[in-house]
Amino acid sequence: MFKKILIANRGEIACRVIKTARKMGIKTVAVYSDADRNALHVKMADEAVHIGPPPANQSYIVIDKILQAIKDTGAEAVHPGYGFLSENPKFAEALEAAGVAFIGPPKGAIEAMGDKITSKKIAQEADVSTVPGYMGLIEDADEAVKISNQIGYPVMIKASAGGGGKGMRIAWDDQEAREGFQSSKNEAANSFGDDRIFIEKFVTQPRHIEIQVLCDGHGNAIYLNERECSIQRRNQKVVEEAPSPFLDEATRKAMGDQSTALAKAVGYTSAGTVEFIVDGDRNFYFLEMNTRLQVEHPVTELITGVDLVEQMIRVAAGEPLSISQDDVGIHGWAIENRLYAEDPYRNFLPSIGRLTRYRPPSEVAAGPMLSEGTWQGEAPTGDTAVRNDTGVYEGGEISMFYDPMIAKLCTWGPDRASAIEAMRNALDGFEVEGIGHNLPFVAAVMDHPKFISGDMTTAFIAEEYPDGFEGVELPAETLQRVAAAAAAMTRVAEIRRTRISGRMDNHTRVVGGQSVVTLQGATFPVSIAADPEGSDVSFEDGTVLRVESDWLPGQSLARLNVGGNPMALKVDKITHGYRIRFRGADMKVHVRSPRQAELAALMPEKLPPDTSKMLLCPMPGLIVKVDVEVGDEVQEGQALCTVEAMKMENILRAEKKAIVSKINAGAGDSLAVDEVIMEFE
Repeated sequence: MFKKILIANRGEIACRVIKTARKMGIKTVAVYSDADRNALHVKMADEAVHIGPPPANQSYIVIDKILQAIKDTGAEAVHPGYGFLSENPKFAEALEAAGVAFIGPPKGAIEAMGDKITSKKIAQEADVSTVPGYMGLIEDADEAVKISNQIGYPVMIKASAGGGGKGMRIAWDDQEAREGFQSSKNEAANSFGDDRIFIEKFVTQPRHIEIQVLCDGHGNAIYLNERECSIQRRNQKVVEEAPSPFLDEATRKAMGDQSTALAKAVGYTSAGTVEFIVDGDRNFYFLEMNTRLQVEHPVTELITGVDLVEQMIRVAAGEPLSISQDDVGIHGWAIENRLYAEDPYRNFLPSIGRLTRYRPPSEVAAGPMLSEGTWQGEAPTGDTAVRNDTGVYEGGEISMFYDPMIAKLCTWGPDRASAIEAMRNALDGFEVEGIGHNLPFVAAVMDHPKFISGDMTTAFIAEEYPDGFEGVELPAETLQRVAAAAAAMTRVAEIRRTRISGRMDNHTRVVGGQSVVTLQGATFPVSIAADPEGSDVSFEDGTVLRVESDWLPGQSLARLNVGGNPMALKVDKITHGYRIRFRGADMKVHVRSPRQAELAALMPEKLPPDTSKMLLCPMPGLIVKVDVEVGDEVQEGQALCTVEAMKMENILRAEKKAIVSKINAGAGDSLAVDEVIMEFE
């Protein structure tokens, strides 16, 4: 077994690999750029080597710099994680030439299956059903438009070496095909150092289901069931679960058998994933094979008990698989939510900055689950588990140079309903401040009827949130519980203030009062009877809710029991109340005396400033190009400029017909959020 391995990656996946290596008694080496000097993976590793400036194409994907780090530290093997060099055959070849083990598949398998065009041809030769498309390389935008018309819109424009949603665009017409081709090509070059593009038919109602395979160098190949990854945004997965709520055993076996046969056909070793789209009749079509560890691998680990990183290391060391297909079962249900530094209230645009607060829920091991998140022995049969794979910490920064992922929050339960409920509770207690993030959105998904029923496709977000995400309107019963909690918290604060000021005897046992609670357009006149153990909050409709909590003013997370039901509310103090976040809702909750409420109702609403004649930068980023000049008349939907952030290009378009009167920024400028890019007459 190896004594020292280098992780050629960063962030949460580097931390994940370090955890398993530590468990196996293997020393680890981290690599880092200037931007990651104080990153968590650097702190966790036994050694760390600086490899260059922040841009990945000057550090993390420069093969010579990784090879030098290996030479300097004496690492015997390299785990590439995902992204960066993980599917680069030249990297695997360079390691082989240097006598260093690659913890992944052989170079030939990467070339055969890591390249999406080649893998489709091999799949077709193996009689695997594939999606219609153009298998050759696309030279320019004109050819992309021509081919798109031959295939028929909509089409998917994809980077041949792509992954993680990078270098992907959906085009519905010629203009989008032309723009999408260039953006995909740019993103592919920046993210993977390979700008080859191909085009395939975009299936509008698919489910995205993938099979995890595990192969050794002794001819053994098994599949570890499937993962459902249908909830995606911009072709990037957001929510994953294992198993799929849609597959039956016959389809699962057929997909698994086909996946292992494909892996054997190319001499595959290590962990890999075969991705399919599945239609409503459970017909499945091969999309691609990812020749690396997937982002969503934890849910497979949680239902099978197999540590995939450990298996990858053992296979790379020449060991045969210690488990057979008959040993693989499905134990319970697991769900993963990807927490991204993307603001859902700004159409999920990237957000960067310092994490002023980062308090994930405590990891909980069910049964014999390890704190790292894998089973030891038999999988548990009761309770629930929480796992959080992350590469950040409170006080750290989210950089504009890399993927916006903050963490992968996973829950496990004996069945799907319990896993979902565990996820809801975990999200309620997850505190992130300082940046925009998608936590409210994934919380909303967990309560969405389509997700709860398992009736979703890859069009879920587009169909259910066509106008973007604007928060959740909570049902009346839930609003009443939040109102009761806010009233009780206000009474706790009042008691504390009066005791500090000396206006109330510390031996007073009962405090009462009348209040009016307003939130999300609802008004609840209440009366509160407080005692040392809690408060009874009475409503006009006769409902009385008992509120008990150890919350104290100033605490940002309030854990309460309201009417016999537990609640976890994120709390910030505002004038006459609180900003409360719960289950995807972000609310101003005012708790006033009856007279204050009467006067507040007469106050005019403060209107936001008029920015309708300005183009504001929607996120911190770099201006790639400006498409218009002063004096130009622009039409609704016309491209104005392109902003790059976190390896993604975003085209900003005109919202209406106008004339450009002033341009304040040009290509190469770095802008903060809401800086004015241009103005209109």
